[in-house]
Amino acid sequence: MSGIRIIEESCIGCRLCVKACPFGAIRMDGRKAVILDNCTLCGICVPACKFNAIDYEKGPVSNAVDITKYSGVWIFAEQKNGVPEPISYELLGAGRKLADDRKTRLTAVVIGDKLSDACEKLIAYGADEVMAVEDGSLAVYNDESYSDIFVQMIRKGRPEILLMGATTYGRSLAPRIASRINTGLTADCTRLEIDPADGKLLQTRPAFGGNLMATIICPNHRPQMATVRHKVMKPLEPDYSRKGLVTRPEVSIPRETSVKVREVVKTIFEMVSLAEADVIVSGGRGLGAPENFKLINELAEVLGGAVGASRATVDAGWIEYNHQVGQTGQTVGPHVYFACGISGAVQHLAGMSSSDIIVAINKNPDAPIFKVATFGIVGDAMEILPLLIKEFKAALG
Repeated sequence: MSGIRIIEESCIGCRLCVKACPFGAIRMDGRKAVILDNCTLCGICVPACKFNAIDYEKGPVSNAVDITKYSGVWIFAEQKNGVPEPISYELLGAGRKLADDRKTRLTAVVIGDKLSDACEKLIAYGADEVMAVEDGSLAVYNDESYSDIFVQMIRKGRPEILLMGATTYGRSLAPRIASRINTGLTADCTRLEIDPADGKLLQTRPAFGGNLMATIICPNHRPQMATVRHKVMKPLEPDYSRKGLVTRPEVSIPRETSVKVREVVKTIFEMVSLAEADVIVSGGRGLGAPENFKLINELAEVLGGAVGASRATVDAGWIEYNHQVGQTGQTVGPHVYFACGISGAVQHLAGMSSSDIIVAINKNPDAPIFKVATFGIVGDAMEILPLLIKEFKAALG
């Protein structure tokens, strides 16, 4: 049996455990610490206490739910203005394989307003069923109302697996849902598979700065939740002759929320469309100075592509974060990726190595970027880029 308690005769009220607790689960009652009900038994407070005033015993984990009562694969179909986002189709591609392996149904959950066209597209891209919650108040994404509705649906439908995009919305929504239904969540997965031995979801993601891949399981709780980065999974070819079921689940839609969306502003990130570009021209510290990004911009414009950047240039203030490619930026998969003056740190490679063609330009012939490059040019990017711009302008008229 797991348990934790304060040994009152040893506690001197130093507050070290209060500061150490990441969940705010310890408070002071006079000069004595008190463990609150939201304690997760993580044990972080134990080594923080210098007076051995915390008695902690961690026993075996028991099943929180009867996992045999859960079935089906669900994906969160993110949409804007009634149009599914590309990540939704990618999740359907991944979910279709998982559902087939588990011999179960694939369901897309879409929340918003005026969703009829979206439902048809989601079925065409692989969903067996679309559960649509439509209301005028849901036209714009709201953390509070979306998570409340989703939790209601999960408690009724009991899916075995739930996939969400590692997008701005998904990264906000997924942890809210996981905490409320008391299940685990694996973020930024790059591979999802079913364990043939027992049917568990094997969730693989980069760890330790991308230096190794960790496979994570959630054996005792359901649903098994994972978020997936854009461009990591491949969508299926749409089949508009597919037939599927569209249902309108009965849920209570919150009418009064503490979070109010006053205005939706189109950001630079959305205008850049880095994740959707077929051609990306990225610059690194090898450019030498921030003003030299004008050559990156010019080549991208000639090729009808988008501008990317390494983390080093973003951290240096040469370009906005919205352009950053890599583990802590965006994951991209264009047809052609130009890496100009980028050495090829593992964090950057994690964000662009799925590109079809990689063209690397670097002065160092031993730069790691050349190990993944389709074509490599050893030379100064500031000398090579003007030549490429000139040749592409001539070739493209």
